[in-house]
Amino acid sequence: MAARSTARSGILLLDKPQGPTSHDLVGRTRRALGTRKVGHAGTLDPMATGLMILGVESSTRLLTYLVGLGKEYTATIRLGEATTTDDAEGEITASVDARGVSDAAIAAGIRPLTGEISQVPSTFSAIKVDGRRSYDRARAGEEVELAPRTVTVSAFDVLATRRDGPILDLDVRVVVSSGTYIRALARDLGATLGVGGHLTALRRTKVGPFDVADAADPDADLAAALRPPADVAARLFPTTRMDADAARALSQGKRVTVDAADAPIVAAVGPEGRLLGLVSVRAGTSRVLVNFPTEEVLS
Repeated sequence: MAARSTARSGILLLDKPQGPTSHDLVGRTRRALGTRKVGHAGTLDPMATGLMILGVESSTRLLTYLVGLGKEYTATIRLGEATTTDDAEGEITASVDARGVSDAAIAAGIRPLTGEISQVPSTFSAIKVDGRRSYDRARAGEEVELAPRTVTVSAFDVLATRRDGPILDLDVRVVVSSGTYIRALARDLGATLGVGGHLTALRRTKVGPFDVADAADPDADLAAALRPPADVAARLFPTTRMDADAARALSQGKRVTVDAADAPIVAAVGPEGRLLGLVSVRAGTSRVLVNFPTEEVLS
């Protein structure tokens, strides 16, 4: 018989350090909490740092609703050098003196990269092409052509500029829709300015309403850092309280009358403050979208 996990259900906000992969962080969390049931709401490259959101046990059911949230990053874009991967981990493919690039030219180059834009992802991305990751094909020397996608860049602000001979580094803050590649923004800005560009640093500072300032270190007491799923759901959706009878009916998949405004997603919370599930509400009646188990110990 499989061992029973005693890990609590919850959401973890972790501050990923530079170096480990996102998979490494998930593995570390599994070992620390003694459970295999850990998922994430979006990866970060090994060179990147910042906010990763992990779900533990039944709270992995919430990750679907976290993946598509908008994100905020701080980053450093190096102008004057292009690389194979559009970041500092790749080989330099071209060097162009960027001393002549003015602040006005940078502002003009950023303008078409703001708002709703069409972006071609980096060749060294995790996007699958005919069943294989794009970066695997690129590393094997294959020619990879990725289709452009529509993304939204809500903010693209230059925080500081540093000039070092022919190199120009820009510290920037960007707010983007899910699926936006910051490496591609660096590449495209460099191409627009005619000097090439790549990313040398990247830090994810926000995912939706969640901030890296509230995240735990991966080496901290992760059990203590777990956030109750009801608290997390309340940050994302309106909530409705249910008594014991309604909670029982909901667990059976029945429609329940609720005192809540119409909404596509509402968090249903039981009398003890436990997240019962996510429901849609129309004309005062709820319909189950996803239920949460009544027990958090899984066999």
